[in-house]
Amino acid sequence: MSHPFENLPTTPTSEEVLDKAFSRAKRAGGAKEGVEAQQSMLMTASNIVSDNLQNVAQSWPTIDDLDPFYVELADAVLGEAYPAEKDDGIDALKQHLSAVSWAGRKTKEIRQEYESRLVRGDKDTARKLRKQAFARIADIVEEISDDLAAVSTARDALKVLPDIRPDEPAIVVAGYPNVGKSSFVNRVTRADNEIASYPFTTTQIRVGHFEDQRIRYQLVDTPGLLDRPPEDRNEIESQAVSALEHLADAVLVLVDPSEECGYPLSQQLDLRDDIESRFDAPVLTIANKSDRSTDVVADHYMSVTEDDNVDAVLQAAIDAVGYEIELPFDDE
Repeated sequence: MSHPFENLPTTPTSEEVLDKAFSRAKRAGGAKEGVEAQQSMLMTASNIVSDNLQNVAQSWPTIDDLDPFYVELADAVLGEAYPAEKDDGIDALKQHLSAVSWAGRKTKEIRQEYESRLVRGDKDTARKLRKQAFARIADIVEEISDDLAAVSTARDALKVLPDIRPDEPAIVVAGYPNVGKSSFVNRVTRADNEIASYPFTTTQIRVGHFEDQRIRYQLVDTPGLLDRPPEDRNEIESQAVSALEHLADAVLVLVDPSEECGYPLSQQLDLRDDIESRFDAPVLTIANKSDRSTDVVADHYMSVTEDDNVDAVLQAAIDAVGYEIELPFDDE
């Protein structure tokens, strides 16, 4: 299973679409003579253009049918990919895809219009009409040149999103830098599952996995997002946090009561309070580095470096999620 944008095909440029269409049309016309040759050229060019453009539009998932997590995530990423757009993010992508789809339909209409005219003329008239049709098709494709480029930009930006599965339980790990988030994720995820880092706006999302009772859990570490006060996040990053709100089934906020992380405990707890106010999911306060200090009220205490109470914290996260597999059964 992959995320909805991972396998999108490469988007051709307007020049590539026209070059392919007209070169194939020339070969098709060379195999025939007279009016029939012009008809074959028109049919071939039109079909290639319309098919290519419709394939671009139809290869994308229906945005409104996606999980809200991916809608928010894509909107955030595209808001950065389309900085000059009047309508940012997903709305801009929808408009570009709509324009490409329109061009594909318009190309078919041009072919239908000229097909009936070609059969009524002689060879020379047919050639002139076919050239007219080609010129109009070229104008249509060139008109959406910027739309194709924008779709290509979106595809490149979204294909590298993390393979996070909204239908599987997710535990988001938050807290200031150097409180031990990455060490915790590394410690509890499967040894055979490499923790991947993914480009995400100006930062990264790190995703690891572990299994318990045959259920696969996702551990999501969010450096650059949930590791600083909300007022320090830009608009794109704030939107990314909104996406995580849709995803999280539980949140672990790690704090360092020893303050060796470089941040006062009061600031760390302020971040915890903000996260609690934003997320509907259970939020657990986890005091890490308990071998250095336990001078804070927390739900659980642990030391990742000393491997002390780490498994208990993980179990507490699992209990907070409360995920149960739905088993098929007969109502009879």
